Amino acid sequence: MEYIYFEGKIVPEDEAKISVKTNSLHYGTAIFEGIRAYYDEETDTMWGLFFKEHYQRLFQNMKVLNMEIDEDIDQLIQITIELIKKNKIKSDIYIRPLVYFSDLKISPKLIGYNAKITIYTYPLGDYIDINNGIKAIVSSWTRLNDNMIPPRLKVAGAYVNSAFSKTEAILSGADEAIVLNKNGYVSEGSAENIFIVRNGKLITPPLSDDILEGITRQAIITIAKDLGYEVEERHIARTELYVADEVFFCGTGAQVSPVVEIDHRKVGDGKPGKITKQIQEVYFNAVKGRIDKYKHWVIPIK
Repeated sequence: MEYIYFEGKIVPEDEAKISVKTNSLHYGTAIFEGIRAYYDEETDTMWGLFFKEHYQRLFQNMKVLNMEIDEDIDQLIQITIELIKKNKIKSDIYIRPLVYFSDLKISPKLIGYNAKITIYTYPLGDYIDINNGIKAIVSSWTRLNDNMIPPRLKVAGAYVNSAFSKTEAILSGADEAIVLNKNGYVSEGSAENIFIVRNGKLITPPLSDDILEGITRQAIITIAKDLGYEVEERHIARTELYVADEVFFCGTGAQVSPVVEIDHRKVGDGKPGKITKQIQEVYFNAVKGRIDKYKHWVIPIK
């Protein structure tokens, strides 16, 4: 039996139900997070990754949508730990907190409604290929901008934009999409931040280029700088993707995923790059509590 945190208590999954009349179901006004916890067989320990940072971002996103819930950040962290223990999980998992307007009313607005939170988990290994690299295309769909549906928010309705681009990529024979913003600059993947490598320097789009304020993105910047690499946040033009030495996606789901082909052009030599693999190795050791420098990123759960 799987347990879920639902509207104030941990209950069996079959008791965590909402009505078809639920307001956020109709208007896409739910806010969510994607959090990971990793299982380390050597220490028989689950490692919760960036729990505090994800819940801090959840609350920032809620503020934009005028949402308030009864629980605070520290309570949600403890609830998530309790949920992992209650479900007796010993595998890599994805954790989904979801805040929604629970009112059974019809009207697309962000005031006068009550927000509730649910949290559930499910097994998740590699969301996309992290070893051999993936093929991507530049999507014909443009990324939403901050004055439409802000991409910095993980708001449910915005992910229709992601679904369009991801589906286009798959139907074109690729694995993932790269989307451009309204100004024609590289924004991100369908649901991942992006880095390119040129002449030993990592380059990633700035927050102002309509990207998610990625928690993994910031971790990668930290790792890269600790390894001695320069990191630059600036606009990236589409054709710069074609001449990059390396390209990779990053995110809670994507982790660190090399891109080896873009628009039917090889990235570098068509194999995962040296710098990408170096960062990847550090990242996967860090998320399982194996690097003292990054121990503050994780919470041990036994």
